Amino acid sequence: MAAATLPGDSNKDAAKFSPGPASSYPAKQTNDHITVAAAVYDTEELAHSAFGKLNPNQYGVLPILVILQNDTDQVLKLDHLDAEYTGADGHQIEATPAAEVQTLGGARRPNVPTPNPIPLHRKHKNPLDVFEIDGYSFSAKLLPAHESVHGFFYFQTTHRPGSKFYLSGINVAATGQAVLYFEIPLENPK
Repeated sequence: MAAATLPGDSNKDAAKFSPGPASSYPAKQTNDHITVAAAVYDTEELAHSAFGKLNPNQYGVLPILVILQNDTDQVLKLDHLDAEYTGADGHQIEATPAAEVQTLGGARRPNVPTPNPIPLHRKHKNPLDVFEIDGYSFSAKLLPAHESVHGFFYFQTTHRPGSKFYLSGINVAATGQAVLYFEIPLENPK
């Protein structure tokens, strides 16, 4: 599934982001013919490849790209996913929803009336309030058989060696049967 772009979206970088298949990533796990790959976007180069000029890491937000490949003959439900980043010290951090991430980069200041008769419009733009944060977030609710989906989960942390990504909450749509959770070590390949 390609990343969505909105009609009239003028951000040329947004249309370019398209990750490869789950099998092409070194950090991946396959359970019951379902592959989950995870890629930490913790460098300037990686962040810019997905988010254009924005580097969420500068604001304490670690993006992790997740690609799910469904090689079963069943539709999978993804509407109750739990994503977690666990540091080498065992500290667990839950994913921050994209809408909340968009408020982390700086508070918007209300327009305060000034005694000057000419209004001064000062922009206090939150740098994380951009299309890419929400538009590239993981939002799929279903995954058809023999298809793949991708998107970012966001964590309020910095990446450390020895950390892991956990994903649970995948269910077979027809039966409701839970699929085993995924635990993916997030070592940077050398």
